Amino acid sequence: MKKWAAFLLLLILPVMALGKTFRPDSWPILFGYLAVISFSTYLTYWHDKRRARSGGWRVPEKLLHLLELLGGWPLAFVAQRVFHHKNQKRSYQIVFWFIVLLHQLVALDYLLDWRISARLFN
Repeated sequence: MKKWAAFLLLLILPVMALGKTFRPDSWPILFGYLAVISFSTYLTYWHDKRRARSGGWRVPEKLLHLLELLGGWPLAFVAQRVFHHKNQKRSYQIVFWFIVLLHQLVALDYLLDWRISARLFN
């Protein structure tokens, strides 16, 4: 239960940033993109787990991480718990959580009108 509460907390900053970014008339495009990338990420985890069990060709971890980076990290988190896949591999989790942190920092910086970036790069 604690993991799911943490998951919901991790969604707060990105959702707030998306709400600030897009006008209501562009929300269908945004939600369409997020639905496609999220569902694709979830299905890719499912496919990789099936292949892991059957000894077949595996999905490269770079592809899983790319999907997470492109915005599929929330359903990657869910897939890791539902399929018990990639959630024990430390090297994978380090990159996964770096991607989640990156999304959090970019959302926070955007909500603060890029003040963090301005201080870092000026």
